[in-house]
Amino acid sequence: MSTAFDPRVREVAEPRTVRLFDMVDDLAPRLDMGAGPLGRRVFFGATGGRFEGPRLRGEVLPSGGDWALFRSDGSMALDVRLTLRTHDGELLHMTYNGRLITPPGARADVADLARRHLVDPARYYFRTNPLFETGSTRYAWLNDIVCVATGYLVEGGVAYRVSQLL
Repeated sequence: MSTAFDPRVREVAEPRTVRLFDMVDDLAPRLDMGAGPLGRRVFFGATGGRFEGPRLRGEVLPSGGDWALFRSDGSMALDVRLTLRTHDGELLHMTYNGRLITPPGARADVADLARRHLVDPARYYFRTNPLFETGSTRYAWLNDIVCVATGYLVEGGVAYRVSQLL
């Protein structure tokens, strides 16, 4: 990489990740709020689910959800807020934004609620950036990390592989 454009630019390490957990988020039927000035707003309520990884595991509580925006270009902007309860009873607030980009050739398959979970995740781009907040001393380390996640559609909801950026 050339730094000739600005001498303050330096070589730094590329981001690395480590798996934090896998999560399945079960969703209620969508609530379509209609088309607005930014696109079609749809709410997907969380009804439960599970998460598990090397350092923590537990359940997705039936609260929160995704205030998704379907844009005119066919993409979906995510705005998610969830409450997680760890196996030992601690509460975690998880938020993330992201994008679900479905190419035109896959849109009909992804829109089919009965079969969408059968669509190969390689046919769409589904990425998020989870952050956490907790008052738990045991899990306070989550307050100071940034994550990335790859999402995919599953029967009854969505799933994610959440990785911590190192």
